[in-house]
Amino acid sequence: MRDLFARYAGADLPLFVVGVLTSILGRVASLAPPLVLGVAIDATFNDDVAYTLPFVPAEFLPTTQAAEVWVSVGIIVAALAASVVLTWTNGAALSLFSNRIQHRIRVDSYEAMQRLDMAFFDDKQTGQVLAILNDDVRNLRMFLGTTVSSALQLVATVIGIAVILFSLNWQLALVTLVFVPALGVFTLWFMRSIRPRYRALRASVGDLNTRLENNLSGMEVIKTANAEAHETDRIHESSWQYYLRTWAVAKLEYLYQPSMDLLAGLAFAATFLIGGLWLVGAAPEPLSGTLRVGEFVTFLFMTQRFVDPLSGVGRIVNSYENARASAERVVGLVAQPVTVTDREDAIVRDRLEGAVEYDDVTFSYLPDRPVIRDFSFAAEPGDTVAFVGPTGAGKSTAAKLLLRLYDVDSGEVHVDGVDVRDLSLDSLRSNIGYVSQDVFLFDGTVAENVRYGSFDATDEELEDAVRLAEAHEFVVDLPDGYDTRVGERGVKLSGGQRQRLAIARAMLQDPAILVLDEATSAVDTETEALIQRGLARLTADRTTLVIAHRLSTVKTADLILVVDDGRIVERGTHEELLAVGGRYAALWGGQTEGSVGSFLGGE
Repeated sequence: MRDLFARYAGADLPLFVVGVLTSILGRVASLAPPLVLGVAIDATFNDDVAYTLPFVPAEFLPTTQAAEVWVSVGIIVAALAASVVLTWTNGAALSLFSNRIQHRIRVDSYEAMQRLDMAFFDDKQTGQVLAILNDDVRNLRMFLGTTVSSALQLVATVIGIAVILFSLNWQLALVTLVFVPALGVFTLWFMRSIRPRYRALRASVGDLNTRLENNLSGMEVIKTANAEAHETDRIHESSWQYYLRTWAVAKLEYLYQPSMDLLAGLAFAATFLIGGLWLVGAAPEPLSGTLRVGEFVTFLFMTQRFVDPLSGVGRIVNSYENARASAERVVGLVAQPVTVTDREDAIVRDRLEGAVEYDDVTFSYLPDRPVIRDFSFAAEPGDTVAFVGPTGAGKSTAAKLLLRLYDVDSGEVHVDGVDVRDLSLDSLRSNIGYVSQDVFLFDGTVAENVRYGSFDATDEELEDAVRLAEAHEFVVDLPDGYDTRVGERGVKLSGGQRQRLAIARAMLQDPAILVLDEATSAVDTETEALIQRGLARLTADRTTLVIAHRLSTVKTADLILVVDDGRIVERGTHEELLAVGGRYAALWGGQTEGSVGSFLGGE
């Protein structure tokens, strides 16, 4: 918590200081009315008692009873008005401060998340990350915006009341404040007990969000698999775990809050009992001296002002522990180790030529389980290299190593003779156009999705790219043409339409290297033939890596690599591989005869 405050509070620290000062001054101003009321009562109804106010010279005070009443009323009204103004200023300042802090933490957390390795996203559920970026960051804002103010007001109130009460009657003040140590000990126990429960609660929020996010995204699968009952049971289980953790926190809160109310109430009752007995008779043993009515009234009012904030200690502690758990999760996200980063002396190049070489590359997602083994090949600028092979052979993984979505375990991947780990990520990725088999479109317009990554492209350039991808005809038939919103993940479009827009996006980028991972798998043969003509123009002067399902689309490739179990088992041109009569020839024969063998597939 302290680390986050130190990192983000600097720019808006004046707002925080204003919030703190007005919070304290507002609480001090609220203590003036009961003090003035007690003084006025004693001075008005006791001729031998002078009208005195702390910190006010006697020559500035009235000398007649009527004037004393008017001055007392004026001070009370002024104090109430000042309290209102100060409270508003406090709320506005801390609200601005906390919301700005929330904004910066959320943006920085997201930016840090973007830098994380793809391995992080392979392991982390989307709902868990969303819970951190939304719920946990919001908890920090609420803590800084309201809880800090409440805590400061509590401290100012307790100190202010203690000073006033001790100045009036130190013996009765001891009676009023005797329960404060017990409140402190009880609060310390509560904080230590509830901390692990809040951690578990925050984790369960992420789990529940993950389950809900997954189910909403996969609703079509749920319905087509007739799995509604199964998913309802799983949501029930996740929600039940969240309920149990919420109840674990609530049980402790319900014990703590009433207990705090009881101790604070006992302080008020003890003050009323001892002070009342003192007024109607002699001072109870071992107390001594006198107690005036006005002092007693001030004590009762002050004790009530003392009771209310103390009874709110539970809410302050709850908010603090909740924010503490959230801060741990935010810091944990930002502190995730990142391995795929720019080196200090990273090479920066605006435009690459496109020569690609894999030199004895090995890579594994899990220890000792490589998915790419001894992978080697070379492509000159403008060459087309095709990967074919069964599902799970490692074809897509091999292509992702070129973009440094992952770093190799051993061996090297070169572009233009430079290890990709020595190039800046911006230089590398801005020169590679990537079309995944799992096309992702954002919830925006067609034009926005095609322009993604080429944000400055003109309308003419945009339309040319869409035409090359054979998508212009269906786009202009949409309700709003290029301004039609495609829905979340492009749900309003067919799979083939989404793929064509993804190809158009890569074409608009005009990269030196193009990676096509099953880029036409969701289109029919006729549309694929049209797209291939456009791709032929696009790939004519750039290096292209193609992961293909239909071998007819890669038979003109300069090099075809047959991949199985992470290894290159055959390599050559279409004619060379057919002449060998190996796996590729068998696969080609199976496809041309209209049947697809078990060897065929995409990763």
